Amino acid sequence: MKLDRRTFIELSVGFSVGAGTGILLSPVNWKLMDDMTIWSQELWPRYQLGGLKGQLPQRGEVTHVDSVCTLCPGGCGITVRKVGDRATKIEGRAGYPVNDGGICILGAAGLQLLYGPWRVPGPLRRAGQRGAGQWEQVSWEEAIAEAVKKLAALRGEGNAHTVACMLGSDRGTVPQLFARFMKAFGSPNLMRTATAEDTYELTLGLMQGVTSSVGYDLERANFILSFGSGLIEGWGSPVRVIKAHSIWRSANVKERATVVQIEPRLSNTAAKADRWYPINPGTEGALALGLAHVIIKESLYDDNFIRNHTFGFENGTDATGKGYMGFKRLVLTKYTPEAVSRMTGLSSSKIINLARAFARAKYPLAVWGRGKGTMPGSVYECMAVHALNALVGNINRPGGVWARPKVATQGWPEVSQDATAWTGYGMPRLDGAGTKRYPLTGHRPERLFQMASEKPGAVEALLVHEADPYYTTLDSQAVARAFENIPFVVSFSSYMDETAHHADLILPNHHYLERWEDCPTPVGLQKPLLGLLRPVVAPQFDTKHAGDTLMTIARALGGTIANAFPWEDYEGLLKETLADQWDTLEETGYVEQAGYTPPAWEQAFGTPSGKFEFYVSAFDQVGMTMRKDVGYLPHYEPVKPEGDAALYPLVLIPTDLMRLADGPVGNPPFCTKTLEETELKGNDLFVEVNPETAADHGLSEGQYATLETPKDTAKVLVHLFEGIMPGVIGIPKGLGHTGYDDYLAGKGVNANSLLGVVEDPISGLCATWGIRAKLTRV
Repeated sequence: MKLDRRTFIELSVGFSVGAGTGILLSPVNWKLMDDMTIWSQELWPRYQLGGLKGQLPQRGEVTHVDSVCTLCPGGCGITVRKVGDRATKIEGRAGYPVNDGGICILGAAGLQLLYGPWRVPGPLRRAGQRGAGQWEQVSWEEAIAEAVKKLAALRGEGNAHTVACMLGSDRGTVPQLFARFMKAFGSPNLMRTATAEDTYELTLGLMQGVTSSVGYDLERANFILSFGSGLIEGWGSPVRVIKAHSIWRSANVKERATVVQIEPRLSNTAAKADRWYPINPGTEGALALGLAHVIIKESLYDDNFIRNHTFGFENGTDATGKGYMGFKRLVLTKYTPEAVSRMTGLSSSKIINLARAFARAKYPLAVWGRGKGTMPGSVYECMAVHALNALVGNINRPGGVWARPKVATQGWPEVSQDATAWTGYGMPRLDGAGTKRYPLTGHRPERLFQMASEKPGAVEALLVHEADPYYTTLDSQAVARAFENIPFVVSFSSYMDETAHHADLILPNHHYLERWEDCPTPVGLQKPLLGLLRPVVAPQFDTKHAGDTLMTIARALGGTIANAFPWEDYEGLLKETLADQWDTLEETGYVEQAGYTPPAWEQAFGTPSGKFEFYVSAFDQVGMTMRKDVGYLPHYEPVKPEGDAALYPLVLIPTDLMRLADGPVGNPPFCTKTLEETELKGNDLFVEVNPETAADHGLSEGQYATLETPKDTAKVLVHLFEGIMPGVIGIPKGLGHTGYDDYLAGKGVNANSLLGVVEDPISGLCATWGIRAKLTRV
């Protein structure tokens, strides 16, 4: 099965959204389904484990069970078809508020993750060198006893604070259980992987004074200005965004929405946009401020909102009597279209015309977060884009950007700490989050591994749940050194991912189709929603719910740790926590605040001024030392890519593909099969290079080359692509695995191994967007 670029776009929209007669009759979809059938008949015996090996699906009663997919942050509702007691197909759930019947290619391939050889069949203890793949299968009693012995010893030595825990999310009851465990145990070092959502949450806190997640009213926007967001590459909740994209395109010519894509590469989102503006990578913040210049200069902003509900737009005086420069003066003096044109490479006339079109639209919306939004990015860049939304008055308005509250649930009893826990929990965090330098940040995962790699003994034990930091963290060599310095690593993974592969003990969780769990509001959704995972099939292997495993460990540790977990099991905890909504959840599978509307401007802002703040006074409140005036305002502060330009004349940027999972879950074979021959050939990865750049370096189509950055070197194939700017190399994320199995391991290069960590000056999170590189012929 061969897919060219246009066929893939049809596949992405057709297979992912699955709506409309033309899509239903598309031969591409039928071809993929045919391939799935061939796989199930010919390869099924090879793709099984344990007692299921060699078995083909049996005849039986056909039933359907509704649940929620957790393979990405999208949180789509799913309906699973069963024949007898075996799941045979996953479809999008009709009527579910997130995806309404649609499903992405990863979600559709979920059964490969349920029945495939990636599954960890039961508790495993390392039997050889770490990472060698040599395991001893042990009972649950033995495995938990070993974990308890190691943890109790650390606690007895007064080293409870050297235990760290890495989560994939902090939302829902299971992450809350891990947080509770760490507090009762006595370690402050609970953290999770960081994304663009973290940076936007920080921006909302700074400029609006709210503790909320960002929500986009995509369906009602009619001018979407995307600053590098992969709207049909998996950004936000992928199926929901693709369906919104269809809405933008479904109206007649006069009423249809306008989509403008800003990025240095012709992605599928850019190809499907009304206009694509390639700019120099890393200058998105400068462009946002250039647009703000035109909007302010020509008085195209929402005068009511700016005059009555904002602080710091004009020059003024703060609460201490100190005078300051306002946002208006900053952008009018420093970000003229001519100046921004020199920074971005985009002509001043295009900047002016884009600003006018955006401001004059009825429902304009600027969205932010590169690619799929998996990297945190720059706080000042996010603030600059958010300032555009404020200028046009679309904060908490139809078609705009909303501050979305968390779903309310029943509270838990306070944790009672003994002296050991109280002392350990009060120790400084290893990642420096919440300190004087980074007082606004809750966690800095990259810094944890930097500390562990630089300082042996800093982390004596690491617990990992729903995350694969060994693969997903930038600067893979530093992460490998960190793992070498951590004596005891426990993975709760359902799959043999890279982190599990390098663990000392694996306590496998149930698959998402085998367990109860809550799924709070998916990323980017503007209205609060609580979904319910429920067991679709019985556990296929000797696994346990991570919540039950953690509570068993806590009880074995005894004392106040055991007392912190009074519930009999996780299912009972879940029902108690969601008691007010449980009947509805059990009946419908979700609770939606369908009538939710965000607060009016008069009540929307919890800042010191009670208004939307262009000039962020919260910096003074937390004692941060800022550069005079400009440090308090959205401004362009370049995030310089790591490396010497003289040694590395090119710039490498990661790219996102809808068909490549690049998070804690590896790419299933169904998805890998859809990659084009200009993306992966055998086990060799292609990088995208502009023909002009290739000619300058003596490279041609399909030629092998050595790609080198200050962090690592890789052998790649060259794909000539007019859609990427000269001097820029594009490398897809999601390949280069060493865990899992032969269907995925050894294919391509892990882009994260070639990238380094550049810290944001405000959050301390990773602001990396690329790295300097060179490409030489082999």
